[in-house]
Amino acid sequence: MLAALAAAAFTAIVTQDSAALRAAPRDSASQQAVLFQGDSLEIRGQRMDYLQVYDHRRERGGYIRASQVRTQSLEAKDAPDLLAVVRFLRDTPGAEALGISYAAAYLKAAPAEAIGPEPFDAIGTMAERLARRASGKQGKTDDTVVAAHLEVAASYGVAMQGFERDGRIQLCYNGEAFRRVLAMNSSDEQRARAALALTKPECVDPNLTPTERAALDTWRADVLERVKLTDLPEYEKNRLHMRRAGVWASIAFERTRQHQPAQEAASRAVQELAAVNKTEIAEPDTSSYTDAAVRVAASRWAAEPEPATGNGLAVVTTPGGPGETCVSLVDAKHDQKAPLAKRCTYGLVWKASVSVNAQKTALTLAVQPLDSWRELWVFRQAANGWSIDILPPAADAPDLGYLEFAGWVPGTAKMLAVREARIDGRFKRSFEVINMVSMEVEKQADNPHSLSLFYRWQDAGWKSGTLSLR
Repeated sequence: MLAALAAAAFTAIVTQDSAALRAAPRDSASQQAVLFQGDSLEIRGQRMDYLQVYDHRRERGGYIRASQVRTQSLEAKDAPDLLAVVRFLRDTPGAEALGISYAAAYLKAAPAEAIGPEPFDAIGTMAERLARRASGKQGKTDDTVVAAHLEVAASYGVAMQGFERDGRIQLCYNGEAFRRVLAMNSSDEQRARAALALTKPECVDPNLTPTERAALDTWRADVLERVKLTDLPEYEKNRLHMRRAGVWASIAFERTRQHQPAQEAASRAVQELAAVNKTEIAEPDTSSYTDAAVRVAASRWAAEPEPATGNGLAVVTTPGGPGETCVSLVDAKHDQKAPLAKRCTYGLVWKASVSVNAQKTALTLAVQPLDSWRELWVFRQAANGWSIDILPPAADAPDLGYLEFAGWVPGTAKMLAVREARIDGRFKRSFEVINMVSMEVEKQADNPHSLSLFYRWQDAGWKSGTLSLR
């Protein structure tokens, strides 16, 4: 046995969590280290039912029970067997570190000309699932195991990135294996998985500068364009349409901010969302569809041409400080030098969204400070002059959401609006009747047909363009 191990290339892969590496081949011997699934050990001998091994990652030797590892040959003739194990572990939850270890063993054993995209697709899939496990809520024991599995994966070159979101750390795989898949002669399904993994919105670094973010989104759009949809199953096509919609919505926002033409990008976002086959959305993708719809809704005004300013109540924009836009409310008697009201913002001002009530005493305007967050500015006249109220989609810190005007209620100081936002990880959509005096929500419902005022007085322009009625 020892002669065979010495003559051939063999490795011992740990298959059990919390396996003890001991100083001697007996249970009573002192523990040198605790090993976990996927740890790879060099075999140096055998004593009774223990293998004498060396752990290069921890730089220490010892003994481990033979039943806690699998001895694997790394010769070229054994590569197909290793790949078969990778295929089995690829979709086995909790076995990601072990699967990555077997994939690494296969890449070491297989001749270079025989290696295709499959092992890299498997590594990426398992690394992505491991990142999701690490980002989810775990118990204390689970946290220890997941942390150990992350260390095992890192020993094979699988790198993770961490971003703080909602007071928690979001771990994301850096996607190196998926980039290899895209660079190889891969199948459409493999390319689709790679593209979706590389373009996840939750894995975009929130600390990127606007220039870096614009470059990243351009790259994300290019990656998604490389995937042919023709032969993909319908649910996979839906996933790509959803992701493309969200990415193009961000591009529309960034192009507008850089004073570049954005109408084409915004229209593309709307078209991609409309291409989703809602009858074929897989249950796990329901939230992704809402995510994409909210992102597109936040930037949808970029698809509309800017209207010409008339002589009535209107808004005029002028440059403010660096990066600022100042909004002035004007009418036939008050120009921008002596406006009725004025406020400056670092957000994008969508003048195409302006709506004025019949009495000319109120005006609404969509303002978008972030690519996935759009607020509603309400200009209203009172006895002491004009005021400006800013209505956000949610009271929480800006994340993902929009609030938009939906209609005026004639003869009353009431306005219709709809808001949709992600709050504590869940999406909430509500159709509302807002009192224009107090700016409080008088009535709300999750369906516009449940509100008689909403059903009767919703604005025709809003109804034709909104994405809240999808």
